[in-house]
This record gives sequence, C-alpha cells and structure tokens, in this order.
Amino acid sequence: MIQFICYPKCSTCKKAQKWLDEHNIEYKLRDIKADNPSADEIRCLYNRSDLPLKKFFNTSGILYRELQIKDKLPDMSEDEIISLLSSDGMLVKRPILIKDDIVILGFKESEYQKIL
Repeated sequence: MIQFICYPKCSTCKKAQKWLDEHNIEYKLRDIKADNPSADEIRCLYNRSDLPLKKFFNTSGILYRELQIKDKLPDMSEDEIISLLSSDGMLVKRPILIKDDIVILGFKESEYQKIL
C-alpha cells in the first residue's frame, strides 16, 4: 500500500493527490499536521531516500523562516536535525509518497509516473 503524507491545505499536496486520484492509484492518506512523523520515522525515510537530510525541510514554510533554520543547519548534528523535523509537521517537506523502499518528497509528475 502506498502511503501519502500531506497537508490538506497545501497546493502542491492537492496537485499530487489529484494526480493519484486521476490515475486510480490507491493510497493511505495521512495529515502531516495532525500526525507528524516521529524521529524514528524521519530517520527511516531519510535512510531509504538517498537524499540529504536538509531536503526534508519545508524551506518555504513560515516556521522554517521564523526559526531561522537555514542559518542553524550547518552547526546541527543529524540527531538534532531529525529531532527538529519530528517536532512539527509544518517543518517537513510535503507531500511524502512512500512505496516499498521508495520515498519521494514533493511532487514531480515525472517521478510519480516512474514509480507508479
């Protein structure tokens, strides 16, 4: 089963969800604000994704800017970054699509087509 973690008010999440629906792809929906990924989940997603940990941040978000995370990241350990990401779903880039061992952050139609 595909897991789709999103924020329902996010326009990118809406586009991704619409694409999944139009292609009749079944998925389990999870609201990232109501059910934020835990530190263990983020670590697991990070290890499965082959992406740099900083890519897991929603750099467009208000909270990211308010906390000045961009300036703090270079001095943070991996554990500190994961702990910060798990503290609030609004810090995490979305949507997150998980299928087997594949993790996609954000929405690019070409990436979705490739794995789905």
